[in-house]
Amino acid sequence: MADTPRLDVPRGRARTLGSFLRLNPDAVGNFAEGIARFLGTGRFLAVQTMIVVVWIALNVVAVNLRWDPYPFILLNLAFSTQAAYAAPLILLAQNRQADRDRVQAEEDRARAASTRADTEYLARELASLRVAVGELATRDFIRSEISRLTEEAGEDAEKREKKAKKRRDRSPSPFAMQPSTMVEEAPPST
Repeated sequence: MADTPRLDVPRGRARTLGSFLRLNPDAVGNFAEGIARFLGTGRFLAVQTMIVVVWIALNVVAVNLRWDPYPFILLNLAFSTQAAYAAPLILLAQNRQADRDRVQAEEDRARAASTRADTEYLARELASLRVAVGELATRDFIRSEISRLTEEAGEDAEKREKKAKKRRDRSPSPFAMQPSTMVEEAPPST
């Protein structure tokens, strides 16, 4: 009686085949990329070529060791199995790379749009600065105005000096002593 399950207690989660096959997609993707990366190397081709040459040599030359006679059906089966597993792994790796490329392209588009907006803003700012500089005095204009003002100031100074000289010539200075008002003092006697 103890071995029979109780009906008033829930069983919990049922153990199905799907629960055993739950794999981390990133782990499977990384594994697939590693396999695809290895299958595309010269080392893999060299090792596979050596294995095939040794396989054929042993099955042709060593009469006692013939486990796969001339049509090499077992070798063909091994290649078919390898191709059956390699093709989906390579496709999975390509899909992951396509996803990464799509994300990179979206980031590049966003960066290009931001750069374009920044460039347009800077172009507008430069145009407004050019307009503002066009309204400001240029170096040549400032030089001509300074030289004109210095010439005018020099002419004004000459005119003022002439007027001052005329005034001095017309009226005697109030501080100048008149000869009639000067009294000579006698030296003190000793």
